[in-house]
Amino acid sequence: MEPIISVSQLTKTYKTGFQALKAVDLDIRRGEIFALLGPNGAGKTTLISIICGIVNPSSGVVRADGHDIIRDFRAARSKIGLVPQELSTDMFETVWDTVSFSRGLFGKAPNPTYIEKVLRDLSLWDKKDTKIRALSGGMKRRVMIAKALSHEPQILFLDEPTAGVDVELRRAMWEGVRSLRENGVTIILTTHYIEEAEEMADRIGVINKGELILVEEKAALMAKLGEKKLTLHLKRPLTALPSALANPQLTLSADGNDLVYTFDAQSDRTGIDVLLRRLAEHDIDFKDLQTSESSLEEIFVNLVRSRS
Repeated sequence: MEPIISVSQLTKTYKTGFQALKAVDLDIRRGEIFALLGPNGAGKTTLISIICGIVNPSSGVVRADGHDIIRDFRAARSKIGLVPQELSTDMFETVWDTVSFSRGLFGKAPNPTYIEKVLRDLSLWDKKDTKIRALSGGMKRRVMIAKALSHEPQILFLDEPTAGVDVELRRAMWEGVRSLRENGVTIILTTHYIEEAEEMADRIGVINKGELILVEEKAALMAKLGEKKLTLHLKRPLTALPSALANPQLTLSADGNDLVYTFDAQSDRTGIDVLLRRLAEHDIDFKDLQTSESSLEEIFVNLVRSRS
């Protein structure tokens, strides 16, 4: 199936000489939730801004649902909805009026039935006659999403969609985003909340210093780069690790009460059996053990650090 967004050899160099994007290649699949991760200044917003037609690229080609964003700008932009990080809308308009006006900006005929559906889906229907300035921060962000959906786009960009939103409302918005995907909308989001990507995304891209350093299925990324840790809670603390047990994968906690063994869960040989046998040989007993797996946050930090 042809990707709904295709980015080929995209670069952006500003007049100052700063290169914000370096030969980025990226295909977004129709109907997926794609999370773009990266530290501040990595190029996330620049990439989104170019795809949405806000910033001109220095070179490269971008297509939205088959339409070149430069040669066929109007058709390409009509396929895209954008929810920017900053809240920017007329604070003195009602929710209904501002969302309806946004639809008109794209040359769409009025469709009260569709606007009502969008507002209901985002739990904004009871606020339709409320002025924007009277809404909470979370509700204002929902209005931004409603505006982005007003012209019935097939692609929705969410730039830090839950910034400044409390945990409860954040989870409610996650459910809303999943509902949009179920209705056929392709979602691309940037986020600083690693758990947001881990919870929602089908695929994850990592960008750093203008380079797209990795694009991977979330599950495959976790399996490929994730580590598991076996923590052994000792019956008697150790002052030091016996030299016979020296292993870069095995560490002793500062208080001497725990041994932590790091291993690759995908490997045929984890080495756990050998470790337990050697502990027995040295009369090192443990009272309990537990395993844990690397979070996406740890994987992300390690990836960025390795490229710095």
